[in-house]
Amino acid sequence: MGSGRWGVRAEVRDRVVAVCVAAVLSIAGRSAHQGGADLDVLGQVLLAAGGLALAVGRRAPVPVLVVTGLCAVGYQAAGFDVPAVAYLFAVYAAMRAGHRIVTVAASVTMLAALPLAALVSLHDVGAAFAQARGALEVAWLVAAGAAGEALRQAERRADEAERTREETARRRADEERLHIARELHDSLTHQISVIKVQSEAAVHVARKRGEEVPEALLAIRDAGREATRELRATLEALRDDGKAPPRGLDDVPELVERARGNGLDAALTIEGERHDVPTAVARTAYRIVQESLTNIARHASAATASVRIDYLPHALGIRIDDDGRATREAAPVPGVGLLGMRERVSALGGSLRAEPRVEGGFSVHAELPVDRVS
Repeated sequence: MGSGRWGVRAEVRDRVVAVCVAAVLSIAGRSAHQGGADLDVLGQVLLAAGGLALAVGRRAPVPVLVVTGLCAVGYQAAGFDVPAVAYLFAVYAAMRAGHRIVTVAASVTMLAALPLAALVSLHDVGAAFAQARGALEVAWLVAAGAAGEALRQAERRADEAERTREETARRRADEERLHIARELHDSLTHQISVIKVQSEAAVHVARKRGEEVPEALLAIRDAGREATRELRATLEALRDDGKAPPRGLDDVPELVERARGNGLDAALTIEGERHDVPTAVARTAYRIVQESLTNIARHASAATASVRIDYLPHALGIRIDDDGRATREAAPVPGVGLLGMRERVSALGGSLRAEPRVEGGFSVHAELPVDRVS
């Protein structure tokens, strides 16, 4: 948004400069006409055209350089002894845009063409050279070109400095992610693995003996499995260096199938004409489904769940419903997972609604715009 405002301001500024230069040239031309009356109109048109061409100098510097140069040659031939001010502005713009060779070639051509153009109306070689030198001096050309080149170099150094800052910040963020991943791995992985292995062994031994397995032991075993999966996913995300493909919509069926494997009757429905969505949107959709199914398994005591993905023209809809124990009278307190969902959706400019259903159970409904994310 900010860069757009600066672009509009620059265009407005260019137009104002173009109008001012055209006005100055036209006024100067009224008192500097040395040709016949039949060339007066042509000269005035060329003076105005040369100034007004500067309005698009930022977008088309080389064509404007050519147009202003031709206009200067034209009104000199028509008998207007007026400095080539518009051409100097065009030299500055072309050098700022990096067209150094073209600008130098055009300027050398101009220095040779202006005396010939002045000779058409003056018929005196000495006077023609004097008028041409007054219209475009080498010092003016050098100053205009040097100013454009200096600003181009300054902008290039500023861009390099900004790019260096971004790369440094990204490198520090990557280092911090790896540090956190190592800390999590060292502090949690071993303990969770021990809990998981011991609980599974206890369940196996109890069943082998024909004993009834306590519900608490089964809960510990299932929690250990889920914690292992979640920790592995977290470590993968922290270690992600951008080379491995991120999780997205193509991985949602795997989440639903995994939920079925854990005893939940889960169904996946995809509606609408499929189209490409930004990576950030696809990743967020995956995380919403993942977190919702995890919450259902942990807290909802649900038997069934449905996941629906809607491909809309300008958005992606995600809806997860379950038939768990949540009611409008006893709505669950939002946890870290739900808060994380809201942050992800808000960052993309989308909307999220998570609330108990009228018929019982819980519903998560998100809508992510696909035309605001690059």
